[in-house]
Amino acid sequence: MISVVSSGEGAARGTGTPAPNLSQRIRKVFSRDILVNLALGQVLSLLVCAIALTSKYLADDFHAQTPVFQSFLNYILLFLVYTTTLAVRQGEGNMLAILRQRWWKYMILGVIDIEANYLVLKAYQYTSLSTIQLLDCFVVPVVLVLSWLFLLVRYKTVHFAGVGLCLLGTGCMVGADVLLGRQQGLGGQMLFGDLLVLGGAALHGISNVCEEFIVKNFNRVEFLGMIGLFGSFFSGIQLAIMEHKELLRLPWDWQIGLLYVGFSAFMFGLYSFMPMVMKRTSATSVSLSLLTANLYSLFCGLLLFNYKFSGLYLLSFFIIILGLLVYSSSSTYVVQDPRVYKQFGHTGVQPGTEPCPLSPVDLEPSVTFTSLGLEPEDELPVRGP
Repeated sequence: MISVVSSGEGAARGTGTPAPNLSQRIRKVFSRDILVNLALGQVLSLLVCAIALTSKYLADDFHAQTPVFQSFLNYILLFLVYTTTLAVRQGEGNMLAILRQRWWKYMILGVIDIEANYLVLKAYQYTSLSTIQLLDCFVVPVVLVLSWLFLLVRYKTVHFAGVGLCLLGTGCMVGADVLLGRQQGLGGQMLFGDLLVLGGAALHGISNVCEEFIVKNFNRVEFLGMIGLFGSFFSGIQLAIMEHKELLRLPWDWQIGLLYVGFSAFMFGLYSFMPMVMKRTSATSVSLSLLTANLYSLFCGLLLFNYKFSGLYLLSFFIIILGLLVYSSSSTYVVQDPRVYKQFGHTGVQPGTEPCPLSPVDLEPSVTFTSLGLEPEDELPVRGP
């Protein structure tokens, strides 16, 4: 038998507790926890916006096409901060102990993360910004499917409605770009660029789901330390093979150096902060929150790059925020299957035991984005084979 753990306070069956009415649901949707989670997601979006702006300045003003080098700087920072922290730890959390148990899994994850960043950054050379914004949303269904299959997260209709609204908001943003005639395509190379975006989005989805599992069953320092170790090693090899000539060609001065420093700082902040948000929410919630990053980039473009304004941009932003609130209006729940906890050799949880009653502040972060619980009629057992 596979047990079910709700992500919120579910009313016990048969107690006669009435279902919350519309007013109560609205108050819970705008509760402090949900608004904090929403704000944290937007902080991640602003970091992604800053990364995009520095990348645009590097590409447009200095003609620097160095996606591998940019990622390499971030991995080096992760190595210096988090990998060295693991190295000086004692006991089971020590880097050598972690490597003995699951080194090859982190090696694969590191390669996936490197290539996800590389494919999306490389796509800007071949296809339009509008197309990238649209196709990059592919990460959302990838995360949904992988969370369902491997993390055993179960969604309700309201969650899919929230996802649909977020994707609709992104569609409005892309429509505004098309109407304004920005970033037209590059002819026959567009198909290749589109494939790069889809590949990068799929790899980002895999990386995000793995990150959620690791930070909720181990800790963020282990995840970031291992990503820093293998990311710096393999991206360094890729850099030496693919971009060493490009780096020699660049007109190095204090401006380009400052842009690289800024990009690295923003990327390091994103990598360091995302596991914290992921632990409070989920990979799906983070992926939906990051859809607003493109809108922040467009708003900055109005001031910095003389982009034309469209009312659809504001409409897109509010639709995406509404979608996040709708997604947050009901809790997901997780089927506790022992196979999940064996993925990385995790032994700290005994999935065969019954979960203890949880208070709102003690909710299992791996299965909640909101403080709302399941309705009595939704608390159906999920049976395993």
